[in-house]
Amino acid sequence: MPLLPRKGLLAIAAVIDVAVQAPGRPISAKTLAARHALPPRHLESVLQNLVREGILKGIRGPRGGYELAREARRVTANDILRAAGTVDEADNEPVGSELLSKVVLPALSSAEQQFGIALSRINLEDMARDAEALGT
Repeated sequence: MPLLPRKGLLAIAAVIDVAVQAPGRPISAKTLAARHALPPRHLESVLQNLVREGILKGIRGPRGGYELAREARRVTANDILRAAGTVDEADNEPVGSELLSKVVLPALSSAEQQFGIALSRINLEDMARDAEALGT
């Protein structure tokens, strides 16, 4: 049972792809989409969210594309998922039925918090190093 949505996994993979590029050589959305077998329009909104949140920097022009906006060691999996819009911030508004809001959500709250903490320990620098070891 996957705990993360496909969109979140793709966002992490795209940011790793950007991280392993040579500095000063942005990678285009078209190239990223091709590497992950997606239509470019599908990935573009995720990339724009990552730019808005300061994880990626968009470079315009014929040799443009995306590059990291900050050091890889300062970007976590949790940062990427939040920026991509795949992790909801906790709100105090009741959701759905009383059973859902008073039993299910409180029961799972601790697990969600622990999962978020674990995702915050996974940094982009480590994932990029693993990707480079694979030769991707």
